[in-house]
Amino acid sequence: MSAWILVVDDDTTNLRMASHILSKEQMRVSCLKSGEEAICFLQEQRPDLILLDIHMPGMDGFETIAAVRGDEKTADIPVIFLTADDDSETETRGLKAGAMDFIKKPFVPEVLLLRVRHTLELIRLQSDLAREVEKKTEVVKAQHEKLERISMQIVKTLSGAIDAKDTYTNGHSTRVADYSREIAKRAGFGEKQLDDIYMMGLLHDVGKIGIPETIINKPSRLTDEEYHMIQTHPLMGAQILSNITEFPQLAVGARWHHERYDGKGYPDGISGEDIPTEARIIAVADAYDAMSSRRSYRDVLAQDYIRGELVKGRGTQFDPVFTDIMLGMVDADTEYQMREK
Repeated sequence: MSAWILVVDDDTTNLRMASHILSKEQMRVSCLKSGEEAICFLQEQRPDLILLDIHMPGMDGFETIAAVRGDEKTADIPVIFLTADDDSETETRGLKAGAMDFIKKPFVPEVLLLRVRHTLELIRLQSDLAREVEKKTEVVKAQHEKLERISMQIVKTLSGAIDAKDTYTNGHSTRVADYSREIAKRAGFGEKQLDDIYMMGLLHDVGKIGIPETIINKPSRLTDEEYHMIQTHPLMGAQILSNITEFPQLAVGARWHHERYDGKGYPDGISGEDIPTEARIIAVADAYDAMSSRRSYRDVLAQDYIRGELVKGRGTQFDPVFTDIMLGMVDADTEYQMREK
């Protein structure tokens, strides 16, 4: 398809000459005599290139290119200035205004053609490059999304394997991940942070893989030695997840979800805001799900009782801000749907 050139110049002789030179090369040419006419023309038409005279009555070339660049529909149309001026100040001003090149008047046909062709070729190459980049970006994006889906499937499979070790906590990791994400969402976290904390929630108990099932599923009271072994699962989990170097934060939830806000938790006994934010969120979600799930020695606890325990632990066991958000979720759950079914 031939290029479409708009020539804007108040001199009829210049218009005829430019039109004659370009038309001989099978280019489509439209000619206008003022900046005002050009702006009106561009509201409905989109040429491939504008040749624009600088010195015109009414809107001069600088005012015209400012209007062209100021309209998102025309901002990317390339412009070459036409001028009889021969000073660096004019060229500098023109380039700053967004012109791609200059053509001196009176026209030298060969120069006019070369500059127009070079500009059109540059625009074509830029367009081709942009399309290629967009195409490659879409391919990379699709591959990335595929990897993310595979990663999430692996993580969910792993979290299911963790929960399967415990007869009485089926679906625990997924519920903790859901509750954690909702708490973080209500706290104003961004989408990436929400995805990250969901992943951390799914794997917060990964260290239980290293705990014997006889201890995890023991229906009677644990001995001190058995309880100590249970308490090792955060460190085991952190060690397992630390091998995932592309997501070092993944180990945060696993290591510190049993820390307490008052510093009386484990494994490190850290307190307050020294506990990573994600771990403080997961701690509330984890405790809530533990109370709203069945155990070998009891059924799901009543919603009012769970609410009271959260209030009791606010500021001591749990971060008060995230506890208040969890309490809001409980109060909104009038049908008590947030529990093990």
